[in-house]
Amino acid sequence: MKSITIKGSKRESVGKVATKALRNAGMVPCVIYGGEKPVHFSAEEKAFKKLVYTPDVFTASLDVDGQKTTAILQDIQFHPLSDRILHVDFYQLFDDKEVTMNIPVKLTGTSPGVLNGGSLRFTNRKLKIKALPANLPDYVTADISGLKIGSKLLVTSLFNDEYTFMHPDNTVVVQVRTSRNATATAEAEEEATEEATEAAAPAAE
Repeated sequence: MKSITIKGSKRESVGKVATKALRNAGMVPCVIYGGEKPVHFSAEEKAFKKLVYTPDVFTASLDVDGQKTTAILQDIQFHPLSDRILHVDFYQLFDDKEVTMNIPVKLTGTSPGVLNGGSLRFTNRKLKIKALPANLPDYVTADISGLKIGSKLLVTSLFNDEYTFMHPDNTVVVQVRTSRNATATAEAEEEATEEATEAAAPAAE
């Protein structure tokens, strides 16, 4: 998985006055959990742009006063009016400990059901997976080339040895729903197939 580096400085004080002063200076108060004890630090708000305002998922390489920690974004708080980042929680990663993350799903292939007029319903654009940090993927690939009208792609079809899906086996990732146009097209194709079969029968005799 791709990583983004964020540089910060340890916070000497975590009180409300100090926190407000940090935000007024364009800094974001942060905490790293998961280690022996929480690490409080602050970083420039603009440093979170690529980590937060994107559909992609990244790990974070946190450089706090020269001490580097690999972590994932666990929680983020925004101002209800301005949408400015108020606080960020990180969770420290360890090579030998599995972690749970929501990973985006990337569709590949072309659905014959969609070509016939069906409606593609992308039900789960992100899936929660559990894996060792080294096995965390940038995205989960879902091949829709076998989806006909009325077909569904379940999470069990995306099985991978490197990570575990934290969803019930009957979770629908993507499906192709029918429509009036799709029904008419399907009927026309069926009639054409029957006519072709009937026309070929005498020749075979």
